[in-house]
Amino acid sequence: MNYNALIFDMDGTLVHNMPIHNQAWSDTLAEAGIQIDLEEFNRLTTGKKNGEILRLMLGAHISEQEIAFWSARKEALYRERFACCREPLPGLLDFLEQAHALNLPMAVATAAPPENVKFILDEMDLRRHFRAVIGAQDVRNGKPDPEIFLKAAQTLEVRPEACLVFEDALAGIEAAARAGMDAVFLCTTLPAREVEGLPHVLRAVPDFTHLDLPALLG
Repeated sequence: MNYNALIFDMDGTLVHNMPIHNQAWSDTLAEAGIQIDLEEFNRLTTGKKNGEILRLMLGAHISEQEIAFWSARKEALYRERFACCREPLPGLLDFLEQAHALNLPMAVATAAPPENVKFILDEMDLRRHFRAVIGAQDVRNGKPDPEIFLKAAQTLEVRPEACLVFEDALAGIEAAARAGMDAVFLCTTLPAREVEGLPHVLRAVPDFTHLDLPALLG
């Protein structure tokens, strides 16, 4: 298959930050009176928007005001704890430069809120690599709904099946399949065996140093 564009998730894909996110969720939900198992929580929620996560954990009856409060609390904890250790996933910058050299348009498709997108893409000087950034505020549904990937493809003006997705979450891998896109799985949070046998997953790798972009493109 020939790919004409690349679409990247952000958290757990461009940076290795999911353990920080999950611990911030654990501490925030504990304040709200909910204890969670981190491994199960990660499986249930990765790729979802904050409102979806809070309704899942605190109940569908939760108000918009409560969603805003707990979401802001969690994200403030996350940014406070991750600020000191932000760095791109190994091999990412070289990989992005390879893509530029091949004139491949790239997009970020993330469930993160705008403040977190700025925290990673702008404060780490990564946004310049991407023609489009689709965030939580741009879609109605989080992953595994394919909406965010389809919107990224539309923004890049590339057919969905010509896009290659880079993801660390099972919800994102499912969203890619539902969008008709192949994917590469980054094993920053879950082991490679989680995606074994999935026909649309081309590779499962620890980071970008294990990828050869020309070979991926076929």
